[in-house]
Amino acid sequence: MAYKPPYTISSKMIDYVSSIMKLIGQLSSGSGLDNKPKLRRANKINSIYSSLAIENNKLSKDQVKDIINGKLVIGPKRDILEVQNAIKCYDDILDINPYSTNDLLKYHGIMMESLVDDSGKFRLRQEGVFDGDKVIFIAPPHNLVPELISNLFEYLNDCEENILIKSCVFHYEFEFIHPFSDGNGRMGRLFQTCLLSSKEEIFAYLPIESIIKERQQEYYDVIAICNNAGNSNKFIEFMLDAMLETIARTLSKSKDEIVGYSIQVKKLLSIMKEEVPYTTKELLELLDLKSRVSFKKNYLDPALDLGIVSMTLPDTPKSRNQRYIKK
Repeated sequence: MAYKPPYTISSKMIDYVSSIMKLIGQLSSGSGLDNKPKLRRANKINSIYSSLAIENNKLSKDQVKDIINGKLVIGPKRDILEVQNAIKCYDDILDINPYSTNDLLKYHGIMMESLVDDSGKFRLRQEGVFDGDKVIFIAPPHNLVPELISNLFEYLNDCEENILIKSCVFHYEFEFIHPFSDGNGRMGRLFQTCLLSSKEEIFAYLPIESIIKERQQEYYDVIAICNNAGNSNKFIEFMLDAMLETIARTLSKSKDEIVGYSIQVKKLLSIMKEEVPYTTKELLELLDLKSRVSFKKNYLDPALDLGIVSMTLPDTPKSRNQRYIKK
């Protein structure tokens, strides 16, 4: 490998990685998120809301939720468009190749569509970060961006580093390169999640962005410290701590959500794949049941009432073309 960004793995980082993987194991087990559609939806809302709020989007979490649910929202046109664009990206998290510069450009194009003139393209001018008239950070010259990004993706593809640490290094280096005229923060956070979920799918449903928002000033301060130090050590530790806190909170909430689900509903959820439409006949076969009446009373109706399974044709519930989808 020709290029490796400057950082040193510390015992503190190793301890974080160990603790994170231990909690991920618990979350991926029977008490995890597989059968927690409400919590997964809430986490998606938190991710999108938090990442955009960091960038000064003024919409509330409830407004973001309404947009996700297809409801009309009154607010600044740009803020609404930011949410709509982010939804498209977060819906594709498991399909994005975070090791590909082509996908980076593609999803920046989606994230920033109609928000900037050069969406999906690297910047062609000098950029920096300002607090009013105060210069906080000046990015590398624009003519160096293609080479710097190429080096960073070479590191991603060739280095055998632990993915937790590698994703943090990517996040910091990406923000330092500042490859786009706008949208660098939200893209850096998105692609870190994509890197993590490429190894552990459950990371796609963890709102790490919400912890970053809570600690927003510390997030910026740590980036500044690393810029001055010439390495990403402190940022890695900060992000690993944010991951650990996110997983711990999610694990606690996941244990709460399962209360109230009957054995039958849990079994129904376990055999259904998300976004796959099922007929009643198919569900009966998967559950090894004979009675449609019993299935409807004990399995289907309770799941519909809880909002964790939906009908493809809600206006005609008895339609012969009716299908059921796990939400």
